[in-house]
Amino acid sequence: MASPNLNIVPLLRHKTRVLRQLPRIRQILPVHSRASCFWSHQCKASSRVLPWIHSGGVQRRDTKWRSSFSTSTIRLFDPDNANKQASRPASPSEKEQQAPKPLPLTASLKAKLPLVRVHEQIYNIPNLLTFSRLLSTPILGYLILHNHPLYAFTLFVYAGTSDLLDGWIARRWKLQTVVGSVVDPMADKVLMTTLVTCLAVNGSLSLPLATLILGRDASLAVAALYFRYASLPAPKTTARYWDFSLPSAEVHPTTISKLNTFLQLILIGTTMCVSLLHDPTAISSATNILSAPLLSVQDALGGPEGVVMLVKGMSAVVAGTTVYSGLSYAWMKDAVKILGDDEALKKKQGARGRMIIGSTFGSVIVIAAWLLWREMQDKTETEEEKEK
Repeated sequence: MASPNLNIVPLLRHKTRVLRQLPRIRQILPVHSRASCFWSHQCKASSRVLPWIHSGGVQRRDTKWRSSFSTSTIRLFDPDNANKQASRPASPSEKEQQAPKPLPLTASLKAKLPLVRVHEQIYNIPNLLTFSRLLSTPILGYLILHNHPLYAFTLFVYAGTSDLLDGWIARRWKLQTVVGSVVDPMADKVLMTTLVTCLAVNGSLSLPLATLILGRDASLAVAALYFRYASLPAPKTTARYWDFSLPSAEVHPTTISKLNTFLQLILIGTTMCVSLLHDPTAISSATNILSAPLLSVQDALGGPEGVVMLVKGMSAVVAGTTVYSGLSYAWMKDAVKILGDDEALKKKQGARGRMIIGSTFGSVIVIAAWLLWREMQDKTETEEEKEK
């Protein structure tokens, strides 16, 4: 009866021969070739003999025996190859397991970056003036509609003064904030829209001129919505659309537009002064600092009729500058600059935006002209009735 230990010797020799030749074959043959698959199959086939050894009295498990056999036998019969395998560089997976776990992203950024102030200081004098002007706008509109010219004019002077002071103080003492850069132009636009609307409803400002002023702003707002959507890089989401930290277009106000805004403010102030002159109670209750200059200007213009002619002339000038400034955004290509690298797409988007401005504001001009014609017709009919 043969001993099991004697049968292990051929098996060990066969196993050693296979293992000694396997690394060289794997270096020569590709991983997915038939030869490499044959050698892998042969190694697996040789390992299937291990259950016979287990039944013959060897009490080791086959997996442990294979691991101990592969290390001890390779070092015994091929020490050079064993040293090469021991000194081989670690694989990427082994490096990831051996490398220390990195810190979380938030912790690593906090460790590298300096402490940054997340919330800016918005409680300063310029922002206080801006918000006070914004909050006083509804009160100003109420005073105009309910015929309180003295209080309305006083509040209008405060709004204009605060508009000049908030920007100067912010630049002088470096108090500019993101909130101020957004709220300040919004407060100016709300103030202008409220004044024009209330003066037109009150009858102090002609309806065709008010239509031109408000229609110009509305057409530019519609075009701005298109420019923002067309120039915004993908993905076009609502959050990204209203995220103004992602600039996609730049608006460069034209020179005529700046002049038009200045003339509109002068016209509105003059109209409110005329309303103040038409109210004797307001003139009597006003101080000499306010009433004396107004009365002297009225006398210099030839009385109330001269003041009315002055207002009509200023209204005509403002109407012309409003039309010209609105149409300037339709034919001037550099008024709105779309950011990006695709010049063909930028040219196409710019042309569409200018078409939107031209079509919408052109419709406004037609409506204003029709209102002016109706106003002149009504005035002619009224004069004819008086003559009869």
